[in-house]
Amino acid sequence: MRAVICGAGIAGLALAWWLERDGWEVVLVERSRGPRGEGYMIDFFGPGYDVAERMGMLPDLDKIQTTITSVEYIRPDGRSEGRLDYGRFAAAFDGRAYTFLRGDLEGVLRGAVEGRVEIRYETTIEKVDDRGGGVHIGLSGGVTERADLLVGADGIHSGVRDLVFGSEAAAERYLRYHTASFLLRDPYLYQRVGDRFLVVAVPDRQVGLYPTGDGRLAVWLVHREADRALPAQPRRRLQARYTDMGGLVHDALQHCPDGDGLYYDRVSQIEMTGWVRGPVTLAGDACQAVSLMAGQGASMAVGAAYVLAEELRRGGGVVSAATRYEGRLLPLVRDKQKAGRRTARWLVPGHQWELAVRAAAFAALRLPGVPWLMRPLLKSMQASVL
Repeated sequence: MRAVICGAGIAGLALAWWLERDGWEVVLVERSRGPRGEGYMIDFFGPGYDVAERMGMLPDLDKIQTTITSVEYIRPDGRSEGRLDYGRFAAAFDGRAYTFLRGDLEGVLRGAVEGRVEIRYETTIEKVDDRGGGVHIGLSGGVTERADLLVGADGIHSGVRDLVFGSEAAAERYLRYHTASFLLRDPYLYQRVGDRFLVVAVPDRQVGLYPTGDGRLAVWLVHREADRALPAQPRRRLQARYTDMGGLVHDALQHCPDGDGLYYDRVSQIEMTGWVRGPVTLAGDACQAVSLMAGQGASMAVGAAYVLAEELRRGGGVVSAATRYEGRLLPLVRDKQKAGRRTARWLVPGHQWELAVRAAAFAALRLPGVPWLMRPLLKSMQASVL
């Protein structure tokens, strides 16, 4: 059996790992020029952790675990508004949780498949033709591949989804936020941030700064934005939008790149009634994007890859297996997306009183016994179909 997976990100790499070990011939195609090592800081628990354990990858994930000790919210003038200790967060999951850079997780997965599956960079899928008995795939450069299964794991702006399931506009739910991130190297700023994840917050805007472990700082920005259209000059938009956020943010924005090195996108979810069309299916953010408002995207991507591989292993044909995979995951994805929309106001509060409530909640988490009282709620976040 032969599979072509479009997208060498977390979902695509995890799926390639499982399929190769089940005897599939796997080809990964990726539009970028080479491996990507950037991305947000993420919490990784629940189904992703469980699957990583089954893959024998926990020792590798231990190595990329962040040295960040806490997340702390501060005002533009530097006054603290609440802190959450990462150790207490992990303890509430019985230690079965990680915090690391998304790009570092991708690197671990890539290292596990390199030399075992073919990865073609700077390659896109231009045409998909389901002729029965397999799918014929037209790649950039005029190459045609035949496969028993095509998986679009190419992210929220999936090209496979556009070709097979319809335009992105039909599936996208814009959440009325824009987000951006970049890396910088500044010893003075690095020292000021230390081993914390600092979040500078005002109504409708916030900026996170945290060390990456290699002497650099990562900067993450998110703000409410009614217009879904992306700005022609993202750097200029960010510098104007965050101009009154205090000295720490001002200094960080002086390092904001113009072009390569700056990630800027709108915050959206992908909502679909189904993601199987014959021998073509989707995985990861291409069909289940919950957005940064809900989190757990990487964990769900790893979990979904396992579920698809498991259903293919059960047999009954590619289409039947993909349909069962969809049936197991779709209700969970919808629940996570709803939760993300409900909690968006607390991730990026729109009013000063909401900021105050969030600060009080963080302060309460530092009281003895409170994190343990929250264990049932946190455990519910691990809802899994594994």
